[in-house]
Amino acid sequence: MRVVVCTIVHHPADARIYHRQIRALLEAGHQVIYIAPVEAEEFSAERTGPQLQVIAVPRAVGRRRFGALRAARRELARHIAGADLLLVHDPELLLALPPRRKRPPTVWDVHEDTAAALSTKAWLPRPLRPAAAAAVRAAERLAERRLHLILAEQGYVTRFGRAHPVVPNTTYVPQTTAPPGAAQRVVYLGHLSPDRGVGEMIELAALLRPHGVAVELIGPADARARALIEPAQAQGLLRWPGFVPNDRAMALLDGALAGLSLLQDEPNFRHSMPTKVVEYMARGVPVVTTPLPAAADLVTRYECGFVVPFGDPRAAADAVLKLAADASLRAKMGNRGHEAALTCMGWPADARAFVAQLEAWVKTP
Repeated sequence: MRVVVCTIVHHPADARIYHRQIRALLEAGHQVIYIAPVEAEEFSAERTGPQLQVIAVPRAVGRRRFGALRAARRELARHIAGADLLLVHDPELLLALPPRRKRPPTVWDVHEDTAAALSTKAWLPRPLRPAAAAAVRAAERLAERRLHLILAEQGYVTRFGRAHPVVPNTTYVPQTTAPPGAAQRVVYLGHLSPDRGVGEMIELAALLRPHGVAVELIGPADARARALIEPAQAQGLLRWPGFVPNDRAMALLDGALAGLSLLQDEPNFRHSMPTKVVEYMARGVPVVTTPLPAAADLVTRYECGFVVPFGDPRAAADAVLKLAADASLRAKMGNRGHEAALTCMGWPADARAFVAQLEAWVKTP
């Protein structure tokens, strides 16, 4: 099977797209043409095997999206000839698809509640957001009639009128986990933005520094987050290595006191499971999360961390300090989270279902 995969929004080494889905396709023996906003110096180490061809296009950022869309349209038109399937990852790409008669079976992997997420997009003027959200909903209804859909969350099911397969953001779970490290630190893994708790984590870093506990933020940051993070890093409040490929980023979690998920109470987060929570559990790291329903349910059910109020760095600091003061508690929470992840949150099983679903759509368009 020859699959064209395209994104203009996500980092080319995105955990879901590259490390999970493309890897699953390659391991199943399929060929992949990957159209993505690649910069050779940041992605060359990620390229693997003769079955993967990478095509560079510009990144869609803020209001600068039309150039990326034009480039994507051009590259899609060039590379779908002979392809068995097209897999797109951004709602913007619905505007760049070749005509139906010229393209193979096409799949949209729905990563987020795009309409709800518009409330956090600083680049979109507030008066335009309701109209933009309505347009997104209309585009979703149209896409549902013309494309195959994959949903990243069970909570997305009610947005659509038909049944669509859910491919959750599970992860690779090691059989064993690393013991707590000698250096006391807490970590955050994922995209960094104000709505994902950047301000709260900087305040947390200031509260923890007198206790000798370091804060490390791992992931790319938007412009508003960088404006907060860079001064804090210059002051020595926290460490921010920027984007780290997922396989190496996961190793950076090992030995941490806790993994942070201090997301704010935004509509786009209320019915989603933050992937970082699953990743912390997979590495045996206790979780400190705000009370978003899916994350709070997971942490409470498996007793693998603490749920703290929204916008309350002091409560988050208290939770971290409890773990720092009680090695037994930290070990128990970490072990419970790892056992749960090993039992029901491993990607390989979902990978097999994902590949099988794409193969079925190729056989029966």
